[in-house]
Amino acid sequence: MVLNMGPILRGEITRMEIAYDLIPEAVMDVRFPENAHIKGYLTDDAGYMQLFLHATLPYSGSCARCLDEVTGVFELDFTRTVAAEGSITEEKLAEMDDAYVMIRDGRLDVDELLREELLMCFPMRLLCDEDCPGLCPKCGKPLRLGDCGCPKKEIDPRLAILQKWVDKQEN
Repeated sequence: MVLNMGPILRGEITRMEIAYDLIPEAVMDVRFPENAHIKGYLTDDAGYMQLFLHATLPYSGSCARCLDEVTGVFELDFTRTVAAEGSITEEKLAEMDDAYVMIRDGRLDVDELLREELLMCFPMRLLCDEDCPGLCPKCGKPLRLGDCGCPKKEIDPRLAILQKWVDKQEN
């Protein structure tokens, strides 16, 4: 969404409400059944402008440990200081690009910054539960359903001859 900053820059208003939907960037193995819902506001306090946005993004995907379906809503708060073009040097903006957004030609476009922030803050792995035990590496049974009966320890085939010797000594 591109905001027309004219009314705020002219001093006609000091607060602008914002609400729109944003198409999210694709994330590997994650589906977004809806667009991100963005709500927030922009304030001007004697020339000091702040942008406050709250994004909610419904998602679904597979648990990284057990492959079960995981659904949820990712939430993100996005706050930036708004600077008019020419009020800050490009070098300073490049140094502090995570703190400022620039008004260019009387307009403010935050979509790319917001998409980037959503992508950077979105979880790297989805989990159905923090304590998800995953799958048995032998048979693939979900371990949250109970023990599968597979042996827990496996002897290195190069050392199997030693195990035969230990078994013989125990008998």
